[in-house]
Amino acid sequence: MNRLLAIVLASLVGTATVAAPALGQIPNLRTGGAVPTLAPLVREVTPAVVNIAVHGKVRQDNPLYRDPLFREFFDVPKQLEKEINATGSGVIVDAQKGYVLTNNHVVDQVSTVQIKTKDGRPFSAKVVGRDPATDIAVLRIQSPSGLKAIAFGDSDALEVGDFVLAIGNPFGLGQTVTSGLVSALGRTGLGKQGFEDFIQTDAAINPGNSGGALVNLKGELIGINSAIISPAGGNVGIGFAIPVNMARRVMEQIVEKGRVERGRIGISLRELNPSTDSGRSEGARIADVTPGSPAEAAGLRKGDIVLKADDRPIHSAAQLRNRIGLARIGEQVRLTVERSGMPQNVTVAVGPASDANGNQGSAQPR
Repeated sequence: MNRLLAIVLASLVGTATVAAPALGQIPNLRTGGAVPTLAPLVREVTPAVVNIAVHGKVRQDNPLYRDPLFREFFDVPKQLEKEINATGSGVIVDAQKGYVLTNNHVVDQVSTVQIKTKDGRPFSAKVVGRDPATDIAVLRIQSPSGLKAIAFGDSDALEVGDFVLAIGNPFGLGQTVTSGLVSALGRTGLGKQGFEDFIQTDAAINPGNSGGALVNLKGELIGINSAIISPAGGNVGIGFAIPVNMARRVMEQIVEKGRVERGRIGISLRELNPSTDSGRSEGARIADVTPGSPAEAAGLRKGDIVLKADDRPIHSAAQLRNRIGLARIGEQVRLTVERSGMPQNVTVAVGPASDANGNQGSAQPR
């Protein structure tokens, strides 16, 4: 792996497409030549990654606590709460306004948030809003000064095999940088939250890395580290990050409205099966169209295969659900569909979606 990384980096250093501060070379004392290094890239991006310390209270729920006789006999209050102190990571995405992206589960049920930058400066922060369905939260640093933000990349442009860096605060040790590959894209079915389209990586992600940055070799933010699969609780080379394009859409709505308004067009989808869909495996088939919906008004039909949304390829039904669900209400989405073997474009207006209780969205402003 190290030899392969050296070969790839050496080829990148020799091209004009890589920014000067991103990659560099250091002298090789043994051969007198030079070897590639990621140190310039790391120096450029790590100031934008912060450590987050949270304090709050969590209600302890036990059936015995709901028993009035038990509470009276043992003099137990009606509600028991325990204090929590935890650490995580975050990414500064707007230095002037002090906006920080992190995971919802990092700041869930907290009363105070303290942020520490790479150079050790402490800041107080408030939770602007949270969206449990995507596990994204937006913080705002109070009185921001001297901060450095990271540039957004395009997570839709990622490919399996791309090199990435994971930056965060594992186990509360302090800022740590690890490297690896994009192992897979569009991972779903983890049961972590409602909108799943994870980037899988073998860059080491451990507890405390949640909310940290997944960065490409251009020094751009392409994901927010969120979850791992680990029987023992540590890194085994299977980590997951929320694509930055999804996180950015959520952040924009939270900053503007304090919440996320879910979109819908009135279709149900199913994944394609190569054995029954003429060998096609990428795209999403429309299984049904709701009468009176925006989809019906736009002319979408049951059986259509959606190939693109706004000229971006659709690889799976889950990806299209995420794209529609996170679109702004009233936004026009241009779908490229295949019908009877012929492609055609259909523009549909996104309507509002409601949860089971009739409430718009799931973001919880603080």
